[in-house]
Amino acid sequence: MARTVVDPVTRAGGNLRIEFELGGSTIADAWASGMSFRGLELGLRGRDPRDAWLLAQRICGTCTGVHALASVRAVENALEIKVPVNARLIRNLLAGTMLVRDHVVDFYLSQLPDWVDVKSATTADPVATASLAATQAQRQGATADDFAKVRDRLRAELNLAHPGVLGNGWWGHPAYRLSPEQNLLLAAHMLEAIDWQREFMRIHTLLGGKDPHAQTYLVGGMAVAPPWGGPAGAVGRDHPAVPDRNAPEPLGSDGFAFIEDRLNTARDFVTQVLVPDITLLAKAYPDYVGLGAGPGGYLSAGEYPQDDQKTPEMLFPTGRLDGGNLESSQPVVNTEFVETIGSSWYSYAGGAGQSLGGDAGETTPSWPGLALPIKSLEGAAQYSWVKAARYRGVPMEVGPLARVLVGVANGRAEIAQAVGTQLTALNLTSDKLPGVVGRLVARAVEADVVIRQAATWLADLRTNLGTGDVAIADVTYWDPGSWPDEARGFSLGEGPRGTVAHWVTIRDKVVADYQVIDASTWNLSPRDDSGNRGPIESALAATPVADPKRPIEALRVVHSFAPCAGCAAHTLGPRGHAPVEVLARAVEASR
Repeated sequence: MARTVVDPVTRAGGNLRIEFELGGSTIADAWASGMSFRGLELGLRGRDPRDAWLLAQRICGTCTGVHALASVRAVENALEIKVPVNARLIRNLLAGTMLVRDHVVDFYLSQLPDWVDVKSATTADPVATASLAATQAQRQGATADDFAKVRDRLRAELNLAHPGVLGNGWWGHPAYRLSPEQNLLLAAHMLEAIDWQREFMRIHTLLGGKDPHAQTYLVGGMAVAPPWGGPAGAVGRDHPAVPDRNAPEPLGSDGFAFIEDRLNTARDFVTQVLVPDITLLAKAYPDYVGLGAGPGGYLSAGEYPQDDQKTPEMLFPTGRLDGGNLESSQPVVNTEFVETIGSSWYSYAGGAGQSLGGDAGETTPSWPGLALPIKSLEGAAQYSWVKAARYRGVPMEVGPLARVLVGVANGRAEIAQAVGTQLTALNLTSDKLPGVVGRLVARAVEADVVIRQAATWLADLRTNLGTGDVAIADVTYWDPGSWPDEARGFSLGEGPRGTVAHWVTIRDKVVADYQVIDASTWNLSPRDDSGNRGPIESALAATPVADPKRPIEALRVVHSFAPCAGCAAHTLGPRGHAPVEVLARAVEASR
């Protein structure tokens, strides 16, 4: 059976390749391949554990900060450090605003071109588009003149000799079904989202020092403090003068006002633009309800601690749903996270048939030397740089849909209410959520829940600082002399794309071993040693494809997971070894 190859899959992180075989006009089988080796864990060996997060966060700059937070938590777990209340709240603000930004940007910039025909938008009537916006619960203010300007901007872009990112779309594909006015409305919001996210992420530059890759994480807390004037002069010297700055003090009154203003603007954008747009799209494509459902297992490690207990309550609860059962949430244990390599370009010291996880994991690349360019991976037993992540040997979908389903199963009121509102608007029941439309809806739900909760975190931070508690970090164990000879730690948490787990072994005051299982290691995983497909491979099965040369239907399924092959493979060589040699060749494929 002939294979269709999509390489690279654009609008996805890293180098992602999808191959599939058609049975008639639907996909009969599929293979997902991460096509670049990174092995960042190897580069962490021998490093100071207090610096590990600086390198670990470079796993991904899209959902920036996710791996920085996971890394500091893992080291804190190893050294039994409890962070202060203020640090927890600042971390929640950074991680929560990152999730909201990622969901907005992923929908408008990564997924929307699969559903919106930009060329059709250039034929829209701006007056009719403004009327449509008014009936879609959109915010007030967008006029026919505004939409005319967007239409003309799109026309000019498409008419350029080199039209950039909009010039390579499969415009006119029969799978597009929105009206020209619907296309223009959503395209206008796509362009607006670019400007919106730039202003919104100034919260990260204020609290994190820069974006992407914040610089204020710290083992023990955060390296950002309220204004207090500094210590008195010592040894006859004055305290260094604070340089002139355009930004307000992050935790001063101006800083709180700065953050609050952007949270309010973001809440309006999410509730008045993102949520109605996803509702519009879901109603226009009802055949994608239930399509691309995946393997039926869902996993959430939990995120956004709401208190300071050893096992805190989470805004997004911890849990897993097995075998399609969406009502009974089961516990999650980090020792059950494993990776197999039967279909991956790695080797294990004890042989490929092992399932290794946690601090027993290994990252040893084993490239078979396939002839380049790779026309097809058909017949290859190993076909990806992504390992097969499993929970108790079972593939699990992670990400927004998994978190929302686990949240509902655990009775989390904020999540259940937001889900109920969306289901009512779409006239659906919760059992219809698994699939492409369900993943879109889950992003709307999460963005809504988190942007509202962020205002509470900010208020709690302001209140706690007002009591006189200005502790931002616990540096009791900052000195390596206070550490044991060996310590092991882990962290389980959630990023925008799903569950993120880090394990660290500290020996002789340095990182002896480091392992990461990222969200996309779950969703992009290849077949395991038992032949079970990974979630994206399973989700692609039975997807209809009208034109094998332009398989936009398959891209809709893949992009609904927001996959990142770069994160999944996590290019650094271990200390003392030659750098990894990377060869790049053009691959015969499209898109």
